[in-house]
Amino acid sequence: MVKKLDSNAARLKRHKRVRAKISGTPERPRLNVFRSAKHIYAQIIDDVTGTTLVSASSMDKGFEGFGGNKEAAGKVGKNIASKALEKGISEVVFDRSGYIYHGRVKELAEAAREGGLKF
Repeated sequence: MVKKLDSNAARLKRHKRVRAKISGTPERPRLNVFRSAKHIYAQIIDDVTGTTLVSASSMDKGFEGFGGNKEAAGKVGKNIASKALEKGISEVVFDRSGYIYHGRVKELAEAAREGGLKF
């Protein structure tokens, strides 16, 4: 019997492994990425207090267009970078949440770097 692998379960396993090693501090919070089929979300999180400092997604009110492509990921990356700089956050730790650094995740990260975040 052939068993079909659950790709999301494998991603969550990778995510747990990475999260054991990285953590967001008040000086250098964590930039977390979540992607679904239709949207992409980004949060900057302080893990010491357990609070979300800044968030942006393709579901925000000012966002136009389809949220499930690389163009949308770039817009969300620039948006999160500008919001973070307004709050005085310039350095973050990038948490790709077990996703491969490719496609939409890579586009979001590069747009955030262009927007002024350092990681």
